[in-house]
Amino acid sequence: MATNKQPANQLRFGNIKATIWENTSEKGPFFATTFSRPFKDQSGAWRNGTSFGLNDLEALMTVAREAKEWIAALTLKR
Repeated sequence: MATNKQPANQLRFGNIKATIWENTSEKGPFFATTFSRPFKDQSGAWRNGTSFGLNDLEALMTVAREAKEWIAALTLKR
């Protein structure tokens, strides 16, 4: 089943993007984060990769830390 659910937030550092999703469970709302690295394929179309090379890891750690801080700050407000 496809949904058109919008992300709660998107963060970017360098070429790495963190997308934060709000979900619900029996215990209430919670957040999940996906990470991607946009790139152009051979035909020139934009794709999102989910594997990260050595040069991506510093940006991945930074955007993951920012995502954690954003989720923690929002959770404290509730």
